[in-house]
Amino acid sequence: MPTPRFLQIHSLVSYPAVLLNRDDSGLAKRISYGGKVRTRISSQCLKRHWRTAEDEWSLAGTGFELSVRTREVFEFEIGPKVTAALPEVTPAVVDAVGAALSRALYGEKADDVRKRQALLLGWPEVRHLTEVAIELTRGATDEASAKVAAEAYFKNRDVKANLSAIRDIAGSLASGLEAALFGRMVTSDPAANTDAAIHVAHAFTVHAEETETDYFTVVDDLKARDENEDSGSAGIFDTELTSGLFYGYVVVDVPLLVSNLTGRAPDVWNAADTERAIAAKVVEHLLHLVATVSPGAKKGSTAPYAFARTVLVEAGPRQPRSLASAFEKPLRATAEAGIGEAADAALFETLRKFDAAYGMREARRHLAVDPAARDGLDAPLPLDALAAWTAGAVAAAEA
Repeated sequence: MPTPRFLQIHSLVSYPAVLLNRDDSGLAKRISYGGKVRTRISSQCLKRHWRTAEDEWSLAGTGFELSVRTREVFEFEIGPKVTAALPEVTPAVVDAVGAALSRALYGEKADDVRKRQALLLGWPEVRHLTEVAIELTRGATDEASAKVAAEAYFKNRDVKANLSAIRDIAGSLASGLEAALFGRMVTSDPAANTDAAIHVAHAFTVHAEETETDYFTVVDDLKARDENEDSGSAGIFDTELTSGLFYGYVVVDVPLLVSNLTGRAPDVWNAADTERAIAAKVVEHLLHLVATVSPGAKKGSTAPYAFARTVLVEAGPRQPRSLASAFEKPLRATAEAGIGEAADAALFETLRKFDAAYGMREARRHLAVDPAARDGLDAPLPLDALAAWTAGAVAAAEA
């Protein structure tokens, strides 16, 4: 049985008349591949929606504490709690402590909020920093003493690396579940950096881009009632809409995931005494999120909700490889087969060719809305069973 050193999750999902992920000009994101422009969904967009999903398979539903991405943690979270705990302290004293704390977290440019880089913080870290800020504020007699005490505290060699020190105290999940999954970078404290255990590719359409400009008007209801007025238009607008079937690809580095979640070294992830149940639970939730959570732009006007028509999971010991090359030549619908059927056929045919060239060393299971027989694959599974199989492979360290 293969060791699931890596999990590979391939998905195909179709959307009509949407604008899932926009660039700085308000148009759909794009990428050229195989000589044709494709519509694209960025990995950042996908991860954002998986992180914030609120259904039964959300990351919050794992029971583990999450993270918050912010560049104003003191202004919106810590400062108000300090004021509530010490109502007798003047705002100037609180601000002096906050300025020193923010410089420790965000660097020397922290005084200008617009120049800060948003930082991913775990709620255990935020609570610890709140306790530190309260104690520093409580011990100050005025703004000047607060500034001196706070700057001295955060410049002390033993506590300057605040986030990595908190991790030593609060455990491997001090930075929150999302940091353990998707990684984080802390420029002011490199020891607090976390390598991403889940690698997410940008999704792209398996065919050439399909787009049009949607022209629409806004009607002034009161003006439209007046027979002496025109049609009642209160504005003319246009926006881009796209349609497409997207190929998505996600890789889970299982040893690193187990390490990030438990604090054990990656090279002992499959040892008998290593706790893998947490990682298994996270992977089970991730499978549901990949298959069912959609990017949410323009919800009110496009209802951009879709489930994947096909999900293929591979668990094996060797370096992953994408199946994106199945769609290097853009697909086209024919009288005999739609894009979805053509995409399924291309995906599994490319898988067969890779097996012929490199051998098959992965265990595989798949979900298929169109359950055609596939050579070398068991019958398709429903999503719950597919996610449970994947979680079981992680828990048992074999697939």
